Amino acid sequence: NVKETGTVQLVDYSDLKNHKVTSIETAAFLHDGGWDASHRYFMTAANQSNKVAVIDSKEQKLAALVETGKIPHPGRGANFVDK
Repeated sequence: NVKETGTVQLVDYSDLKNHKVTSIETAAFLHDGGWDASHRYFMTAANQSNKVAVIDSKEQKLAALVETGKIPHPGRGANFVDK
């Protein structure tokens, strides 16, 4: 299962015969995730690594790896607002 590898994979399906896969190193044990309100950033919890990975889909890279308390499990009702 790819979630245990510590990578997030972005797949470009614009050309179905030649799709491009971009693998981004994050943290092991990815569990759940979702898009922020702008739909640019994808956040996913790495439960047993005690981190939340933030992927910048426009730049196709890891934007942040946020240390959290024990076993983060924010679900999709949680969004971070940086003021």
